[in-house]
Amino acid sequence: MNTPSSPREKDPSGQSSGSPRFLIRPVEQQDLSEIAGILAKSFHLQPEFMRWLIPVMRMGIYEDLRNRLKSAPPHYSCLVALDQDDLIGTVEVGLRSFNPWQPRTSQYAYLSNLAVRSECRRKGAAMQLLEACDRVVLSWGFEDIYLHVLENNQSAKHLYEKSGYRLQDTDAGLTTWLLGQPRRLFLHKRLASISKANILTNQ
Repeated sequence: MNTPSSPREKDPSGQSSGSPRFLIRPVEQQDLSEIAGILAKSFHLQPEFMRWLIPVMRMGIYEDLRNRLKSAPPHYSCLVALDQDDLIGTVEVGLRSFNPWQPRTSQYAYLSNLAVRSECRRKGAAMQLLEACDRVVLSWGFEDIYLHVLENNQSAKHLYEKSGYRLQDTDAGLTTWLLGQPRRLFLHKRLASISKANILTNQ
């Protein structure tokens, strides 16, 4: 599993970032239960009475994470954010393929499952996790990164825009047309403007 450069030395632009509040490190086995809880509570369950499903979702997420870590490919990383000794956030980044018939020649870096504890949001942890993913992706030799976000998730859209992501495409499936569910936006960020030399020297 790839380890991001230390967030306490330089940010992706190569500028000194002082001492960021949160420590970003690769996931460890003992983190999985807490990560599963954070992710389960981050889903927007409507109506409110459906929140009884959170413990069930947590168990499913835990098993998914455990299986991914057990068989993690070289180009996969799960990172966590810690406030002192408290785990408060997580994110995953790996490779996907634009063409399932040519998986090796159409691979791209894809970010998923970014989540921060509700009481710890708007303090910079999510941005530090995104910056760490930039460093990981560059270390793999990729200069682009993609993700999906729901159209009605205004806070996440603002965060990604601030981080440099721009709209690439809009996914409107059957659930959008038949059930009125929000569309998924496919966002893209070009990392070429970030100095790769500065990123790799911190690894």
